[in-house]
Formats: sequence, C-alpha cells, structure tokens
Amino acid sequence: MMQPEIYLYGQILMTTSLRLRDGMPPRDGYGELSARYRLIGGETGVGAAVLCALGCSVRLAGTWLGRATRDGVMSYFQDKAADLSLLTYDGTFEGLEDTVLIDGDARTCLGMFGAFQGPEGYRWNRPEAAHLHGCRVAGIDPFFGQASEDAARLCAEAGIPYVTIDCAPDSRIARDAAVVALSGEYLREAFPGKTRETILQAYLQRCRGLIILTAGGGDLLYGRPGTPPVRHAAYRVKPESTLGAGDAFKAACVYALLKHMTDAETVGFASACAAAAIMKFPIPLHPPTLERVRAVQAAQAERA
Repeated sequence: MMQPEIYLYGQILMTTSLRLRDGMPPRDGYGELSARYRLIGGETGVGAAVLCALGCSVRLAGTWLGRATRDGVMSYFQDKAADLSLLTYDGTFEGLEDTVLIDGDARTCLGMFGAFQGPEGYRWNRPEAAHLHGCRVAGIDPFFGQASEDAARLCAEAGIPYVTIDCAPDSRIARDAAVVALSGEYLREAFPGKTRETILQAYLQRCRGLIILTAGGGDLLYGRPGTPPVRHAAYRVKPESTLGAGDAFKAACVYALLKHMTDAETVGFASACAAAAIMKFPIPLHPPTLERVRAVQAAQAERA
C-alpha cells in the first residue's frame, strides 16, 4: 500500500449491532430484530473505515486485538488502504467488543470497557515517535490516559496537526489539538446545566485550535481563539441509524485537516459526512464517500 497519510490512535474493536424492528421492548418482554451485524467498531475503527472510503490511507494504532476480534478487524481492512502493522495481538485476551441496540435515531451501547481500563492493566499500544513517520495529520482518541497524552505530545513535537474528541478543556490533548469535536452526550455529562456558549468559551480560553460543539441532529456551535462563535445548521436527513455518527464526524474533521479546509468548510463537510453516514446502515458496510457527502451538501443548498 501507499505511505499512510493519517495516523489514527484509539479504540478499535468489534461491534454487534442489533436493529430493532418495533422499538425497544419492555422489561421481560420480546423485541424483534430487523437486522444484525458484527463488524468493525470503536471511534478509531469506524473512523478508519470512513477515511478509507473518502480515499485516504491510514495507519492504525491503539486497542490490542484478542482471540475473538483479530480476524474480524484484519479481514475488514485487508482490501483497504490501512496499515495495521502497529496493532498488537494478545492471545490471552478475548478482545474488546460491544453490543448496540438500535431503535430509530437512538442507540444503547452495552460493553465491558470499565474492566478493559481497570486494575487488570492496559491493553493498548504505547505510541512512539517512529509510528508517526510519513503521516501528515492524525486523529487521537483521549480514552487511554497517559498513552493518549503521549500520542498528542509526539504529534505536537513532530509538527503533525491532529483531531481529538470529548476531552476536558484543560487537558494537553485538547490544548494542542488542531480540532476538538465535542459530542452532545459528552457535554451533557461533563458540563451539566451549562449553556453551550459558556462551554465553548471555556475551551477557547485554554485551547489553540478549532472547537466544535455538536448536538446530534441539532445545530452546531464552533469557534477558535480570537474569533466570534459561529452557528452552523445541521443537515436534515432521514437516518437509518445514528450509530457511528460521531465517528464519521471525527473522521471528516481529519480529512478536512488533511485537505487544508477553512473552519467553515471543515464544519460543513464534517456535518454532511455524518449525515451521509447515518443514511445507510451499518456504516462499516456503507461508509460515506465523497460523492454522497457532496450530494448531502448540494441538497441542503437547494433547500436554503
């Protein structure tokens, strides 16, 4: 494959997605499924799938692969521009998986992430400067403690701009990021009772790059230090499932960084990419292409 353009560090797992036909069943009840898939998952795993579909080449690092996850991850990326040489296989480990119940535009995730990051020890790669060789931009998940901080530090030292998600404004990862994308779910948990305008100002006072506050299907709010906040209308589409929307948004921000888009272009492209992604289920089998993203943008422009 070609020299990877993008370094991605973070969650790589297998996800079983269960799409309910008639909504969430009651307790002790029965729910009929309309579809069931077991495919690549995690913010970095799905993000890599989206970036490959957008025509990019990626190098993945992060979650170790286990007995139940190695084959699924390796087979998914075998025909894609993805370098998996940094991934570690641990034969004593089942592998990190989750199960997601999907009911229209809502989803409920079930997993064992607490044990994965608990006292049993870590099961993820430690980033090294050599891992970034030849890459032009990066995407970093903030979920691996010091290892995620090290990935951010190495990118900063190498002059490689990166995108991150859902981390505190006073963290090193957020401070040095070129783009910080914050989900509505994270904002509700981390800043209860705070307005989005107040939250944005907290990040703008501490961070250097573009800060984007998303809100599911609601409008986005974004800005960077020294500029006034800007609102961007969300793209209105009919979703088959919202599972992976945030992963597609993050991936699109990485793509925009690679292509030197302006702030307005970045937010517009990422919003359209997330919209295109949720129009087809599941995202790993139908990742958004540039043609589909541009079609969403064109349809929005016609309605304006």
